[in-house]
Amino acid sequence: MVIADYSAKRGKKSVKLFLSGDEAIARGAYEYGATFAAAYPGTPSTEIIENLIPYKEVYAEWSTNEKVALEVGLGASLAGSRVVVAMKHVGVNVAADPLFTAAYTGVNGGLVLVSADDPTMHSSQNEQDNRNVAPFAKIPMLEPADSQEAKDLVGEGFKISEEFDTPVLMRITTRIAHGKGLVECQKRQEPPRREYKKNSPKYCMVPAFARQRRLVVEERTARLKEFSETFPYNRIEWGPKDVGVITSGISYQYAKEVFGDEVSYLKLAFTWPLPEKMIREFASKVKKIYVIEELDPYLETQIRALGIEVIGKEVIPNMFELSAEILREKILGEKVAEEEKLDVPVTPRPPVLCAGCPHRPIFHVVKKLGLTAMGDIGCYGLGVAPPLEAVDTTVCMGASIGMSHGFQKASAWLGDNKKAVGIIGDSTFFHGGMTGLADMVFNKGAGVVLVLDNRTTAMTGHQPHPGTGITAKGEATEEIKIEDVARSMGVKDVAVVDSYDLEAVEKAIRHALDFDGPSVVVFRRACALLKGQEKLPPLEIDQETCTKCHSCLRIGCPALVHHPDKSVTIDVNACTGCTVCAQVCPFDAIAKVGGEVRG
Repeated sequence: MVIADYSAKRGKKSVKLFLSGDEAIARGAYEYGATFAAAYPGTPSTEIIENLIPYKEVYAEWSTNEKVALEVGLGASLAGSRVVVAMKHVGVNVAADPLFTAAYTGVNGGLVLVSADDPTMHSSQNEQDNRNVAPFAKIPMLEPADSQEAKDLVGEGFKISEEFDTPVLMRITTRIAHGKGLVECQKRQEPPRREYKKNSPKYCMVPAFARQRRLVVEERTARLKEFSETFPYNRIEWGPKDVGVITSGISYQYAKEVFGDEVSYLKLAFTWPLPEKMIREFASKVKKIYVIEELDPYLETQIRALGIEVIGKEVIPNMFELSAEILREKILGEKVAEEEKLDVPVTPRPPVLCAGCPHRPIFHVVKKLGLTAMGDIGCYGLGVAPPLEAVDTTVCMGASIGMSHGFQKASAWLGDNKKAVGIIGDSTFFHGGMTGLADMVFNKGAGVVLVLDNRTTAMTGHQPHPGTGITAKGEATEEIKIEDVARSMGVKDVAVVDSYDLEAVEKAIRHALDFDGPSVVVFRRACALLKGQEKLPPLEIDQETCTKCHSCLRIGCPALVHHPDKSVTIDVNACTGCTVCAQVCPFDAIAKVGGEVRG
């Protein structure tokens, strides 16, 4: 639903809607005059751009990676657009190069960079506190505490960005991104376009100019320190003064839930630079201070540096999500009652590749051949789990290719010539894999790259990428073929294989392992959940022919049901008809419903 239409139809100046933080940020971008948005999908930030795409007033794109997203966003800012660039916390690592220099160049139109952190790593390979990025990059930072602030602070971010000539970091967490609350939505504002003016000393960061801009950054930081003292979303909430709580973001909500009106609060939303005068004033009027924050002692360290005694990480954990229960236990000494457990056996359900997933046959063969496999970020990360257990490593976007090259080169240097395969997805290949492949070719590697092309960015919800032939706005575009990219980089051994053809998969991998030089095998089959896919007839198991050898179970398909009597059946409602189980069965016991053995 496009909220602009929703409001207009009712003839209201405003309307309150129940929005997640991501939806609210998208709404804020729209309301406060953004005309450009860019991102690479990544939980928990994905829904920001997805909710901006329907607005015809805003150009929105899925960029090839986060670095590119920030670069195109910076270019759009120079052209005069107000810009939102969104990514998850590890995406900021990828975007760090342009970010740190954009702090020197400044902006034209307002630019807000959203970092969606993921405490407890619900869908991430590490846990980082990107509040530390702001002082590192020397850019101001905003932290909303709920959906309403998430929307409002986008507007504040644009104003700060334009007034102080700087990118602005908005840091949210999973609970802010996905938690919902009432948000008052207004009509769109149309700020005047800011004209671009050529200014090489400002925008060309050659050393002579960069040294001058370094001085500008420090002068700007001094002004931002004064601004933080009057920022309206930094506020003191006076209550009893025996205990004071200094907090920000989602931690404010946890603190309010635990302490209610029994303490005083300094709630911070502008968290770099910090409002030092406000902090000193608050500290001078309360007897004891708790700094309540999630992950790193970010606030605590800076407040202690002011000479203010506080209680923080000596009682509050520095890892994983915070909660009201943790605060009650660690501060109030109230042991949280254990949840009542049902006296009913519950079968554990770990994350698993979907029924009909085209990645499954590749992992099956990789395990069968006993290969060392460097994995990557995406659905294929699930290849590490039993019964597939095919993936040795998962580090970051694109690492599979570089790591497999390094493994192969080191093995050759040490005399055993052992090859490792790099397993990477199609979207991830465009994001971070191409440079690794170029390195492999350039340095005469002999690695094997298996690209699992399921025609979409599946893990984050089927966003398009350069290989799909469609843009974020649904417009047809050039489809970049992975095999063509590989050949253009100098890879001589390139093959394209149907992921569902188990025999062809194994043959292609064996050939690539034997080839003397870099090899790329593209396993192509659309994600089974992608809209518009042909429905194949489900399969069934002939119980008379079945020997209960359980070979089929080794592929880990959730449509296969293992019963207490050791028999196996197929859930026809889950089965996609991919036939991989039939190809694995050594007794031809699996057939299409209604006949025709598919083994």
